[in-house]
Amino acid sequence: MAWVLLGFAGQVLFTGRMLLQWWASEKEKRSIVPESFWWASLFGGMMLLVYFVWRKDVVGVIGQSTGAFVYARNLILIHKHRAAAA
Repeated sequence: MAWVLLGFAGQVLFTGRMLLQWWASEKEKRSIVPESFWWASLFGGMMLLVYFVWRKDVVGVIGQSTGAFVYARNLILIHKHRAAAA
């Protein structure tokens, strides 16, 4: 049961990232991708990855593990840009 709860929590976080992006864009009246989107993507994706490994779901494992590189890279770029601007 704990594994299923982990899977649901990961899915809620992963789906919630879209609501974060939508809310931030509506607030700014333009399309933006806030840093919180990438953090929710990374943590939600990692939770789902663990769940898919437990389920032995190869498609889910591949899908979530490849996305993690994109999410992490975007966070690195955000922090590099911030450090350079400071």
